[in-house]
Amino acid sequence: MVVGGWENDETVEEAAAREAVEEAGVRGVLMEFLGYYDFKSKTHQDEDSPEGLCKASMFALLVKEELESWPEQSTRSRTWLTIPEAVERCRHPWMRDALTKGFSKWHDDRRTKCEEVADGD
Repeated sequence: MVVGGWENDETVEEAAAREAVEEAGVRGVLMEFLGYYDFKSKTHQDEDSPEGLCKASMFALLVKEELESWPEQSTRSRTWLTIPEAVERCRHPWMRDALTKGFSKWHDDRRTKCEEVADGD
């Protein structure tokens, strides 16, 4: 799971792709929007949001390339996990919820589409 902010001159999709490169050293194709999730940030409190209220957008990314070096590799490592393993390692409840609900929805939607194709044969 990659978590980061987005700049004023980019879309949330562009930010997700950029953060994947910066934090995990991967490039790929955004496959699906999994949902918005609200959380409180201790580090992003300001005059606009003194409570630190933030909104995260989660996307499924089909990884096409693993970079040998990336901007934040000195402070972050890349580890491949299953969704249940990732859920176990999340330190924040909103991240666990986002992974569980987001990928469950994605999996259920994919299964429904496959069933519709099979019924049409």
